[in-house]
This record gives sequence, C-alpha cells and structure tokens, in this order.
Amino acid sequence: MAFRKSSDPRPQILEVSPAAAIPGGEFQVRGKNFAGAGRASVTIGAAPAPLVVGSDSYLIVRVPDNAVGGQLVVSQNGDISTPRPLQVGVQIADGLHPIANPAVDSHGNIYATFSGSRGQKTPVSIFQVEATTGQTVPFVSELMNASGLAIDQDDVLYASSRQEGNIYRVSSAGNSAIYVEGMGVATGIVFDPEGNLYVGDRSGTIFKVSRQRQIYVFATLESSISAYHLAFGPDKYLYVTGPTTSSFDCVHRISPAGEVEVFYRGLGRPQGMAFDAQDNLYVAASFEGRRGVVRITPDKQAELFLSGPGIVGLAFAPGRDLVLATSGALYRVHVDIDGRRSA
Repeated sequence: MAFRKSSDPRPQILEVSPAAAIPGGEFQVRGKNFAGAGRASVTIGAAPAPLVVGSDSYLIVRVPDNAVGGQLVVSQNGDISTPRPLQVGVQIADGLHPIANPAVDSHGNIYATFSGSRGQKTPVSIFQVEATTGQTVPFVSELMNASGLAIDQDDVLYASSRQEGNIYRVSSAGNSAIYVEGMGVATGIVFDPEGNLYVGDRSGTIFKVSRQRQIYVFATLESSISAYHLAFGPDKYLYVTGPTTSSFDCVHRISPAGEVEVFYRGLGRPQGMAFDAQDNLYVAASFEGRRGVVRITPDKQAELFLSGPGIVGLAFAPGRDLVLATSGALYRVHVDIDGRRSA
C-alpha cells in the first residue's frame, strides 16, 4: 500500500536538545518544513531567538537574553509549529565573580563569591541570595580571594581563600574565622559524609582535614591552570576536576585510600560538579564542542544536559531546581531533578 505524502505545510518540531539552557546557550531543533521559500523564525517565550544554523530539517537557535522559559515556536511563511515546552534559566543575581560552585543551605539560601583577581581585596567576598525574598545581599567581607564554598552537616558555610591558603568557617551572621591554615592555593572544598573536609590545592595536592582538624595529604594530581573542583560521590569516592592546557581533560576520582583513577575523559575545561539523587554526575564543561553542563551516568555515558556560556559551577536547590554560576552571575532553572548533598 502506498502512503500519501503529508501536505501539511506547517513547521513540525520533532526533537529539541539539550533539555535546558541559559541565555546565550543554544538549542538544537530537528523537524521538517523549516525552510520553505524563506527562512524560519523562532521565538522562545515571547522573545525572538536568533538562528545560528538553519535548514529545512535542522536549526540551531541561540537563547536571547530576555527569554523567560515557556515554549519554543517555529514560524515559516505564516505557518506556526505546535509549541514545544522547554526550560530556560532565569538570572537571579549579577555583579558577582564566582570561580567555583555556589552553595545552597537546607533553607534554600544561595551563596556565591566575588573572588576577584589574585591579591585583589574586594568590598564583599561572599553574597547571599535569600530564600525568602530572592534578594542578593552582602554576607561576608574581609576575606581575600574567596574561592570554594561548602556546607557541612550542621548547615554551616565554609570558604577557601586561594590567596591566603586558609579555610574559613562562616557564622549565620556572616562572620568568618579561620578553620584551618596552610592549604596552598586553596580552591575547591567539600565534606564527606563523616564530616572530613577535602581541600584542593591547585598546585597539585588534595588535602584531607579531619573533624579534629588534623591535616593529611590525601592525593596528588597534575596542577591546574585555574582551580580544583571537588564533589563527593555516592560510591564514597572523591571526584575532582582541574582544567589543564589540554582540550581533552578528565574527571578524576579518588578512592577512600587515596588512589587516583580517571573516571571520564573527553571534556573541555571541566569545572564545578554536583551529583543528583540518581547518582548522575553533572559537570560544567564543554562536550563535543558545546559549552554548558554535561551529565555523566554511573556507567560513564555523557551528554550535554544544559547549554550556556561561561558556566563555572552548579548546585542543586530545593524545588528540584539547578543553580548555575557563570563568571559574573547566578541563574536558576527548573530541571525537575533532586540533588544529592555531599555532606
């Protein structure tokens, strides 16, 4: 039996990837009837979205700055596609300078740094985005080059200073006190389930600090050109990224005995990380030439989960949201995924 060719001239969206994006990121759209006699136009929400690539069956669409979630629609010669729902992150803070993951406490308050250049003393070191008001307020000052952030089992915030090599414990009022010293170029920090603190000295050392503040050299790695980023996995291994001059970097993991192995190789400039409740690892990195957040399953299958430029860190938040830190701002996007707390 012969099938009649569809005469429906409307653009038809068959697939959109990745699952989410922030402004400046890109969606790949596959379908048909995109070209016709002219060029398709695309909107995300009510905002026109620039086309990077356009053909009859394939589009690359850049997310404009004023896009607010909603739906993607392709129009061609007056014909309009069925809207395709998608997730676009909303900016919740700007005027920041994070170099690693933001931190989220159990109340949903978000913390991010204004790290500054090496040796620069900034008026505010750490900002808080309040859970109740959504307002960004100064939280910690007088902390030089605040770099990594982590929250312990008691919901207390800790911060590293790559300039001083110190780790600071921060009170609920924003007052900081030295927790441990001598951590080299201290960048990423994370707690394990037992309350031990791990510190990444980007010159090549991972320190382990016990709850009694005893310091051990836990492992050594190749030095990083920017920072070490740490996350504790469900397998009780410590996961580490540290961008090098290579465009084919890896995620390392370190056993409880301090043995280093490669977990996944093939990322460009991998930085901040977080695990979800299903044990998938999310990494701020480039993957196959596209920048954003890469999701790596426990069996090491990787895909670009979220598209966006300049992402340096991420953290899951209450409400099944993902908070993203770029080099100057924070974004929040609803991904309908529960995160896994490290501590």
